[in-house]
Amino acid sequence: MPYFAVLLGIAGLIPFLFLPLSYVFNWLSLTQSALYFIQYSAVLLSFFGGVHWWDAIKEQAFNKQMYIAMLPTIVGWLCLVFSHRVEVLGVLSLCYVGVLVYDKFTLSLPKSYIVDYISLRIALTTVVVLCHAWMIFIVT
Repeated sequence: MPYFAVLLGIAGLIPFLFLPLSYVFNWLSLTQSALYFIQYSAVLLSFFGGVHWWDAIKEQAFNKQMYIAMLPTIVGWLCLVFSHRVEVLGVLSLCYVGVLVYDKFTLSLPKSYIVDYISLRIALTTVVVLCHAWMIFIVT
């Protein structure tokens, strides 16, 4: 896995870590912290659909993968619509795990790339899910 990809992946965790801390240290209100967290999470979730969109186009596999590629964006948008509900944090968290599992079994990357990609995603997704749990704890 290229160093910059790992670095960018880690950098993507900054809002997930910063936003709960911003409430703990009174930099943002609970409402602002939770709303910004949900917004960032929903936008980032939609990014993972693009991975499958690209993979389906690259493989000229215009099948269910093209449709499934749209699900993270649709779910992310629905989470934005219902961002006033704490359950949205659980939905987003589960979606990150679901997309990771789907990636593992459907992406058509060379084996060495898929192993590196999935290893990175497992580490990043673990932190993301823990941050969602932390935000749920703070909100409830």
